Amino acid sequence: MASLTPRGMLTLDELSARIASGQLETVLAVFPDLYGRLLGKRFAAGFFLEHTAQQGFHACDYLLTVDMEMDVVAGYPFANWERGYGDFHCVPDWRTLRQIAWLEKTALVFCDLERDHRPVGLAPRTLLKTQLERVRQAGHRVMVGTELEYFLFKDSYEQAKAKGYENLETFGWYLEDYHLLQGTREEPLHAPARRLLEHSGIPVESSKGEWGPGQHEINLRYAEALEMGDRHALYKHGLKEMAQQRGLSVSFMAKWRADLAGSGMHLHLSLWDDERNLFVGGEALGPLRVSPLFRHFLGGWLAHARALTPFCAPYPNSYKRFVLQSWAPTTIAWSLDNRTVGFRVVGEGASLRIESRLPGADANPYLAIAASLAAGLDGIRNRTEPPPPFSGDAYQAAELPRVPANLPEAVAEMERSEMLREAFGAETIAHYAHFFCTEQRKYDEVVTNWERQRYFERG
Repeated sequence: MASLTPRGMLTLDELSARIASGQLETVLAVFPDLYGRLLGKRFAAGFFLEHTAQQGFHACDYLLTVDMEMDVVAGYPFANWERGYGDFHCVPDWRTLRQIAWLEKTALVFCDLERDHRPVGLAPRTLLKTQLERVRQAGHRVMVGTELEYFLFKDSYEQAKAKGYENLETFGWYLEDYHLLQGTREEPLHAPARRLLEHSGIPVESSKGEWGPGQHEINLRYAEALEMGDRHALYKHGLKEMAQQRGLSVSFMAKWRADLAGSGMHLHLSLWDDERNLFVGGEALGPLRVSPLFRHFLGGWLAHARALTPFCAPYPNSYKRFVLQSWAPTTIAWSLDNRTVGFRVVGEGASLRIESRLPGADANPYLAIAASLAAGLDGIRNRTEPPPPFSGDAYQAAELPRVPANLPEAVAEMERSEMLREAFGAETIAHYAHFFCTEQRKYDEVVTNWERQRYFERG
């Protein structure tokens, strides 16, 4: 599985040389928050090299407790007024150092979070690293690919806000799945995006129209799980910046409009040793020839799918994506190359993998991958057998277990899960339960346009 270093990746010596030559003037040191957003600081390149590179930097620990509006939320033991909202330490992971091609003379490095000289276990990147260490101890590696869908708008973010996010103009006006003509109209963003991502350490496979007007996806090359999480988070952040630079906007909402398809983050996963896909084997499983590792990983992922749904669908809006014949799953089942089920098995030989269709485009990739690994590892440990492969239209199958209907139902499943408490720790599960419940509470407190239109006169 040897591969060339992606274009744009840097060593510390290369960073120093480019700073000395004037090619780089700014270094972004970033980390993902609970939402998967990139937070951090912009450093003058010389100061970064002289100080931050050796010492890291500090940021307020409330950043793992605030909501999307930066409201201080009570009820988190991790950080609160009683503890004084101190700092955590941000430590650069030099394997992630890269030049950012869409920003002038800028480099970026991902950081891990520490407090009292210990990793912050509930931080999304650390959660994933913890699960990957469990995989490593078992002698395996995890390869992951993510397919991230979004809508592209002619309105800028500022214009969308001024309109109250109503009557926005998508870049296309008809369903454009695989349409090359409509895709050509969107090339003013996507052509430079493919090129600039490639030159920023994020190798691209392709881009294509999706099942909605103005809906698109750029597919990245698969990679080891932590690297894929970083690439995904940076691609999502970078595409927003590239759209903004062109007076456009993109949205990764799971369900932007009720009458259009939602946007997913399909998660492809396989286990490897140094050279081989360990899912490949000689045992028959339905029409497949697979290894016991594949069978039990799939069994665990299916068995715990409802419990890990909050990590795949983190907001109240996320559950509006799970509707009949929407290309998003409504049932927990698996099948060979069937897009009506929650888990689709695709590929053969070295490309054999499991695709989870549960995560939405709004999912935090680190959390979705970490929860999926925890479920699969539990299946391997307990030799969990998957049910027989489903055949037919899973939307119409009343006998199959259902995807949770809403966020409170999903959080209740998560809190009942002994597997997740063991894999993540009880304190971490309580932290994320409070996070998800805060999102639901904020949603419940809002009076919407739908309510005014329905009840203002006739209620």
